[in-house]
Amino acid sequence: MPDFTLSPDLVLLQETVRSFAAQELRPRERAAEAARGIDGGVASACETIGLARLELPESLGGAGLGALAGAIVREELGAGDAGAALALDPLGPVLYALRDFGGEDALRAFALPVLEAAGARAILVFDAMPRIHTEGRRAHGTLPWVPADRADLLVVLERERAYVLRDSIACEPVRGTGLRAAGASALRIEGSPVLAEWVSTPCARRTLAHARLHAAALLVGVMRQAAEFSRRYARDRVAFGRPIAHHQALAFLITDMAAAVDAARLLVWEAAWRLDSGLAADEACASAFVECAEASMFVAPNALQILGGHGFMQDHPVEKYLRDARALGLLLGGIDAARDDAERDLLGIAGPVDLGGDDPQGELHAASS
Repeated sequence: MPDFTLSPDLVLLQETVRSFAAQELRPRERAAEAARGIDGGVASACETIGLARLELPESLGGAGLGALAGAIVREELGAGDAGAALALDPLGPVLYALRDFGGEDALRAFALPVLEAAGARAILVFDAMPRIHTEGRRAHGTLPWVPADRADLLVVLERERAYVLRDSIACEPVRGTGLRAAGASALRIEGSPVLAEWVSTPCARRTLAHARLHAAALLVGVMRQAAEFSRRYARDRVAFGRPIAHHQALAFLITDMAAAVDAARLLVWEAAWRLDSGLAADEACASAFVECAEASMFVAPNALQILGGHGFMQDHPVEKYLRDARALGLLLGGIDAARDDAERDLLGIAGPVDLGGDDPQGELHAASS
């Protein structure tokens, strides 16, 4: 059985990131939304802490920490500002695709240049129902929305393969509903050269599992903050001679919201533990994402309802939490794709044919840039 008692190192990491989120992200959340980006000082502080290289192997200058550490950090960042959390993470889930498919060679070739370029962003797209098509080692297609205003590196993940694009990617700014601090763009890909391509169903499933856990941990942070903010409001708001939190129906709702957050966190931590232990984790990560997405649509709307009309006003951040939660739940194929994958694993339904053969790393097709 997994032991959910955090080690002293993880507790210290958690406290450090929680303080960073409270001091640097939350006070600037409205300004970051308006600017569609983060303040340079915040990015520098994040770089000093080393959050962008948290899961990068030590041999490449990273901390080499695992999925559980990543989940703990992203919950705290999500509680600060989920959009800023994405903007502060230059690689995001692209790290997992490059690591799982191509190993350190791929990380060295594609990830390190992104980390070394100021403000650069790498984007992972799960293209299960392909919108992007490759012909003659070039890619074409359009993506209606990604939470970024620039794409210095694009990794397209399909059910059985992944490939890397870098050039001929145009970002057309759109008005994002949630995650505005990360930006929002439609991507137009016109003849972008495929720089590298790998084919392996096991690697694709492992990458998708890590990416879903990434989003799920941010969701836990968003709904935790929504639950805590609305609870504090309910304790301070007086109606009919006593705080509204003391009315039984509202007290029960606040309790249910707190329980939903804790339950979602436990699923995320268990899935992370399975990944760190080398156990099968596809179903656990998909289930964690489904639970977090569904729980967030219970917690965030009810948090807004507790504030009543104030919840719709930008004087309070609860409407932002609802927007961010909805946007995170749409990533990586959304809740329906994750539920289908969890069901397939639970019922033992065969997945796509593995085109990667016996080599878990798949086959690398190098292309000149």
